[in-house]
Amino acid sequence: MSFKYRIVITEHAKNDLHSLEKDIASRIIKKLRYFESNENPLKYAEPLKAPFQGKYRFRIGEYRVIFILEPYGRITILFVLNIRHRRDVYK
Repeated sequence: MSFKYRIVITEHAKNDLHSLEKDIASRIIKKLRYFESNENPLKYAEPLKAPFQGKYRFRIGEYRVIFILEPYGRITILFVLNIRHRRDVYK
């Protein structure tokens, strides 16, 4: 049984994307689309430890995409919360 995944980018994460250079933002969006099209995008994710327990991250070059999972029936939605450089994302 396979589940369908959908990625939703929150307004806060959209603001993070808009603050990045166009080529970097484009690369991040392309990679998120790749993850979304994959049968199990969580194989590319890392669960975070305290104090961020319950959240996950995708590593895309020097950037980290922080997200949470919300299951709705047969669709699991990955809510992207933050998109920032690795030096700033956990602050």
